[in-house]
Amino acid sequence: MTESAADGRLPEALHVSNGDATDVPGTGLARRVVYWRDVLHEGPVPDVAPDKLRRVRAAHLMAHEPAGREATLRVLAERDRALEDNRDGEYVLWFEADLYDQLQIVEILARLAALGVPAGRVTLICIGEYPGIARFGGLGQLTAAQLRELPATGACARLTPAALELATRAWAAFRAPTPDGLAGVAASRLGELRFLGEAFDRLGREYPSTRDGLSLAERRVLAAVAAGAPDAGTAFHQAAARETRPFMGDSTYYDRMDRLARGPYPLLDLDPHGGPVTHATGLRLTEPGARVLAGQADQITLNGVDRWIGGVHLRGHQVPWRWNEATETVTPA
Repeated sequence: MTESAADGRLPEALHVSNGDATDVPGTGLARRVVYWRDVLHEGPVPDVAPDKLRRVRAAHLMAHEPAGREATLRVLAERDRALEDNRDGEYVLWFEADLYDQLQIVEILARLAALGVPAGRVTLICIGEYPGIARFGGLGQLTAAQLRELPATGACARLTPAALELATRAWAAFRAPTPDGLAGVAASRLGELRFLGEAFDRLGREYPSTRDGLSLAERRVLAAVAAGAPDAGTAFHQAAARETRPFMGDSTYYDRMDRLARGPYPLLDLDPHGGPVTHATGLRLTEPGARVLAGQADQITLNGVDRWIGGVHLRGHQVPWRWNEATETVTPA
């Protein structure tokens, strides 16, 4: 797509991005921008109608701030309404390669497919790297001028029906009550959605492992503490640095650390005890934590789990699905 073509067509489209850290308005290419703010890899995302899903997501996103649920629900409803009201127009999606963004992409594309929007009216701008940036973290790192250049590059593509079909299948697999469809999406290879397969592979690794009952993110937190990280902020930075494509922010990591410090056999000891985990919270690996990290004990057997991954609810001291370290797939436990 040439820059002149983009200049003529893109301003009339509805632009959708993962957050306002990306200066889409500053490019001059967008008159209308909608931000798709939802951490879909955390909390329940069941296979229910859009209005009910909004209520589920608002309740999760504002779990600790009930007064904000109605405001969050309004934001989600306005976002969805903007997508629907533009069904006769064009769409431009500005996203990145990581799991956070890829889940948002498949939700949006599945919704557009359900609205009957032809694939050719959807343009996806999606990158996983940028020249001169050694560790690319997201579009928010780019200036408005750099963002403006993207439509004229290979990062920009009009979609085909195959892309909408794959996105619809991925969204259904993510929301299903069992993880049976994840492997098929992880194995997918489609140029227009070239980052989707690796994102779903990373999603699978958040299931409890057959080795120790830990998700990959949890194991990396414990490894950081075992290597000497004295506090939650340091452990967050060290764990996130090991991700090929960082997709979790500090608050999500702190929530994981808080969970690792709970249960009959806590894996982490917090200083101070009992309060919310912040960047300054001291961390120490407990004896059970050291045994789990070494693969000598299992976190789920010791402490159980109560966690959603998309439409799958993992509960109790025995879970029906695990990330199989041998086959690198989610398999029955």
